[in-house]
Amino acid sequence: MAGMSGGDDDDVISAINITPFVDIILVVLIIFMVTATYIVQSQIPIDLPKAASGQAEVSTTLAFQVTSDGQYAMDGEFLSLEAIAEQVRAQSGEDAELRAVIAADKKVEYGKVIDLVDTIKLNGIAKFALNIDRKEQADGER
Repeated sequence: MAGMSGGDDDDVISAINITPFVDIILVVLIIFMVTATYIVQSQIPIDLPKAASGQAEVSTTLAFQVTSDGQYAMDGEFLSLEAIAEQVRAQSGEDAELRAVIAADKKVEYGKVIDLVDTIKLNGIAKFALNIDRKEQADGER
């Protein structure tokens, strides 16, 4: 049997192992997905009010912004209240634990924020938080 090789280890490895490459790409994808919400939030300039008693930001699925000129945005996209209502209704039907974080410029009229809160609550999101910047406290205050 001249054509058979009997356990000869001198053969050239002709296949490329892509498992480490796939692992690295998956890690990069996860990092991108986690940081995407922070990238979108930073694109809309909002001067947040400061409060000393604010807690850390809750993990959220939907981020809402009200700019200083009274425009509404959802996840970085400018929308009307009616369009926001449709989006919230569609997404809250899919996820009952959906939460929202509202960031409003400190120059915005109070009524604009209340209109957004009403729109969000009437269309299926019961839990929401208001985004703030932490205010520096003096040593004696608590």
